[in-house]
Amino acid sequence: MSYTPSLKSKYNDEIVANLKKEFSYKSVMQVPRLEKIVINQGVGAAVADKKLIETSVKELTGITGQQAVACYSKKDISNFKLRKKMPIGVKVTLRQEKMYEFLERLVRVALPRIRDFKGIESKLDGRGNYTLGVTEQIIFPEINIDNVSKIMGMNITFVTSGKTDEEAFALLREFGLPFKNLKKN
Repeated sequence: MSYTPSLKSKYNDEIVANLKKEFSYKSVMQVPRLEKIVINQGVGAAVADKKLIETSVKELTGITGQQAVACYSKKDISNFKLRKKMPIGVKVTLRQEKMYEFLERLVRVALPRIRDFKGIESKLDGRGNYTLGVTEQIIFPEINIDNVSKIMGMNITFVTSGKTDEEAFALLREFGLPFKNLKKN
């Protein structure tokens, strides 16, 4: 028997049925699903210090369990001392099992570790996607705080197949994302 993450089982067993009832879908194929999670980290200070990119790649790889890649600038910007093809960010895209495992660790372990945490904003982008900004990478237990040279934030984008914000919000709420106001505006 193969391994299935608990959130994937929960999606198949409970969430699909709940959303099908809530939005009165005729088929389970209409129920929105989480397609991917994209985590990216802008490392603008890497213009001056090249080691920051390597550190960020290593940290993001440790957090997600999947190899992160560096992103490079597309053009020269003299005000920022930036040249074309200089590394300025790090990203990783999670799908399938790794996506569900990361989501579970984020909801159950990382977010509760934020000081004075009252929930996350419930503003989606209008196309059924949600981006969560995290100000410190040290909320993840995979990061050893003694080895951190610089505190950096990251953006975590949840891409869903929901056609509207309401559908995507209901899906993410069912997955257990701790939204501040659980009533949609």
